[in-house]
Amino acid sequence: MSQLTFAEAEYEHKKRKTRREVFLEKLDQLLPWKALESTIAVYYASGSTGRPPYPLSSMLRIHVMQIIYNLSDPAMEDALYEIESMRRFAGIRLSRVPDETTILNFRHLLEQHTLGKKLFKKINRQLARHGLMVREGSIVDATIIEAPSSTKNKGKARDPEMHQTKKGNQWHFGMKCHIGVDDTVGLIHSLATTAANEHDLTASDQLLHGKEKRVWGDAGYCGIEKREEHKNRKVDWFIAERPGKRSTMSKVALECETIKASVRAKVEHPFRVIKGMFGYSKVRYRGLAKNTNRLYLLAGLHNLLRVKRVLLP
Repeated sequence: MSQLTFAEAEYEHKKRKTRREVFLEKLDQLLPWKALESTIAVYYASGSTGRPPYPLSSMLRIHVMQIIYNLSDPAMEDALYEIESMRRFAGIRLSRVPDETTILNFRHLLEQHTLGKKLFKKINRQLARHGLMVREGSIVDATIIEAPSSTKNKGKARDPEMHQTKKGNQWHFGMKCHIGVDDTVGLIHSLATTAANEHDLTASDQLLHGKEKRVWGDAGYCGIEKREEHKNRKVDWFIAERPGKRSTMSKVALECETIKASVRAKVEHPFRVIKGMFGYSKVRYRGLAKNTNRLYLLAGLHNLLRVKRVLLP
């Protein structure tokens, strides 16, 4: 390691830690870095010829920061030049910050080999070893993630994999993110994506792991137990009744609906984190594959933050 610059030495003696610095320190302790790096190492350049590549650990940490703060490739490069806490989290010096093309190539590597899903599974295995992945009950739900509807682009057309749908009295153009979470802790165990005009039931079979004894869902999943892919499942279905039926329901039945809603509330937390905290309420890329790869890693990060009080010393 080369000698500290004046700016780095001065940073060492600042009066307090910023909120970003505190958050990144917690994230550094939460993520199972070695397990994640071993998944990517098979595909990462060996550096035997040409310019030596940046360390895999640094590029993975940069990618994690990029999706957490929802930054483009050029904005991520700028942030690394400007923010010392980000450079320290990535383990790099100001003299060797990767450019936007290097950041882009690493992201394309993860997308090409669909590594987002593999990293998500690695994180969940880590949580399972701590006894945090409860599998007796699942809650299923979906949310719309908007996409640009403008045709003012090079192809003069909208993204063909995104579609328009109506929710309430409002039209939306984009994709749907479907998730299955456990009904005890609220951790995501399954994820799928479709165009926004697909019904919630379409991806329901991808959201159940097969070991649950009960399934919860909103009124959009009415009739799920009659579908061919679910006929042999031995589970108790707790699906909310449609709003139009509630005016004719007894007081006891309405209380049951309230209990269902209180359990289903756990599935809203991941959407709040992904769309609110991580800022992914609008897609960044064209096509479902790239956005799905990103959503898998965001789901894994949500799970870690959900149980950080248990995992952190």
